[in-house]
Amino acid sequence: MHDNDLKLLEESFKKYYFDHFDLIHVPNRPSEREFGFQRFDSGMTRHLAIKDDKELHLMLMNNVPSDVYCSNACYSFPNLPMKEKDWKEADLIFDIDAKDLKLDCRKDHTCNKCQSCGEMSVNSPNCPKCQSSKLEQKSITCKNCIDIAKQEVKKLTGLLVDDFGIEQKNIQVYFSGNEGFHVYVYDSQYQKLGSRERSELADYLMFRGAIPETFGFNRYKPDRSSFSDLNEEGWRGRLSKHIFGSKSKRSKIISQILTNGYSSFQNQLDDAKNLIGVTIDPNVTMDIHRIFRLPGSLNSKSGLVKQKCDNIEEFNPFTDACFIDDSTTEVLANCPLVFKLKNKKFGPYNKEQITVPKFAAVYMICKGLATSA
Repeated sequence: MHDNDLKLLEESFKKYYFDHFDLIHVPNRPSEREFGFQRFDSGMTRHLAIKDDKELHLMLMNNVPSDVYCSNACYSFPNLPMKEKDWKEADLIFDIDAKDLKLDCRKDHTCNKCQSCGEMSVNSPNCPKCQSSKLEQKSITCKNCIDIAKQEVKKLTGLLVDDFGIEQKNIQVYFSGNEGFHVYVYDSQYQKLGSRERSELADYLMFRGAIPETFGFNRYKPDRSSFSDLNEEGWRGRLSKHIFGSKSKRSKIISQILTNGYSSFQNQLDDAKNLIGVTIDPNVTMDIHRIFRLPGSLNSKSGLVKQKCDNIEEFNPFTDACFIDDSTTEVLANCPLVFKLKNKKFGPYNKEQITVPKFAAVYMICKGLATSA
């Protein structure tokens, strides 16, 4: 990162933390959690113990971090090496990221940056300038990405409440600060689950590993009366609604399933996974020692805030999570994409020196689409 970029980002991040510390708090049981941070010009610092908001504020002002983290786990000794921490329990956390949803719109807001010469291009397998194939993808999240990710959040929270008996008040949703959402489950009966059990829980939510027998198709002794009904609870009922559509079609479709055979039905289940299962990153959920971005902190991949979403329907990350100030600054922008922040449209720019609000400058610099002029 260029020195001027580093200076602009550090100044902008420091001002945010000074002006908006009311948005940043230690989580519950702070003395039992591991904290960490990363600076723009250095690696990760972990295994920190922070007792209260005052200590957190001091750490932010002294270090001007690019990213701030806190563990989902509670330990007896959070500041010791991992093997000596004495793990107690951990909140359940789910990561829903737009890039994992494989949406058609992504091709319209993704570009490539050549790692050899820095040339930007769109929909090109090779650099148009030097023909290098070493290209780094740069993506700007669009409204459609966020809307579809919101649908996954609602699907997930519904499953947590209906199938796992988790109270709605113990579920909190946060915009990640970049391309998706983090869903936290606090104070539930699942706090003490280990990695293996959390992996199985993630498989269930993703509708992964489903087999025909679970839904009534016995390979060796098919019986149409064993197929699930539409009014059954859990995945049996959900799959029935998905496959049959209505009770009037159930008998006919069961006949088709039996005629097509076991393997065909297994393929139907596999295809259904992407439609009725929740798209989450299972590695995030099963990790009981991970440190997660702290709510209220800035994301160095965008300059946006990891923001609490009290109303997921009305939440707009392009306005509600954009807190860098509006003062103007000059940048050399090489951004072939169009984006909107705070209801203002920016781009495309082709190696242009422009004057923009600081929030837009920070966003482009964080994305690797501009440098400070």
